[in-house]
Amino acid sequence: MSNKSSNPFKNNKIETQDKTVDTTEASTNQEVEEDVVDNSEVLNAEGSKNDGDDKALKALQTKYDELNQQYVRLAADFDNFRKRQEQERENLVNLGKETILKKMLEVLDNFERGEKSLENVDDCQKIKESFTLVHKQVCETLTKLGLEEIKAIGEEFDPNFHEAVMQTPTGEHKEHTVIAELQKGYKLGDKVLRATLVNVATAQ
Repeated sequence: MSNKSSNPFKNNKIETQDKTVDTTEASTNQEVEEDVVDNSEVLNAEGSKNDGDDKALKALQTKYDELNQQYVRLAADFDNFRKRQEQERENLVNLGKETILKKMLEVLDNFERGEKSLENVDDCQKIKESFTLVHKQVCETLTKLGLEEIKAIGEEFDPNFHEAVMQTPTGEHKEHTVIAELQKGYKLGDKVLRATLVNVATAQ
């Protein structure tokens, strides 16, 4: 009786151990499966990240190519613009020269006519009158082109228009007044082409 009662407990114990072993194996298998799943998710995440990096790199490359093409086009356009500007500036300069030369041809013609007419003239007065006439025409032609004489004598010295090459102490004129003009000065509009060389009065 006692032997029969002990065997079932023993068998039950073995079965319990077996079940315990089975449970442990199942738990281990589950952990392995979870690790596999986790690794797969990591790989998928890394793959997605790499795909995203590739797309971003391609997008940046495309943007770079577009900007580079724009730069090349702008550089070419600017170079063409610069060449056109230079050509237009050169054309304007040549046009200005052409206008001036046409005006001065009339003066040159009068010089030649005067030279021929005075070949057999001994009268100094006639020569003087011819010279005065041509000089007047030259001045009128240059005035039409915009040349303007700078006023000096009797004016207060202005370093923007006058260049003092002499100073004379005097009580007859106000200090810093131009009392003599040594070389005429001219301007074109507001631009001084040549300052007037002057003698300036100073205090005694």
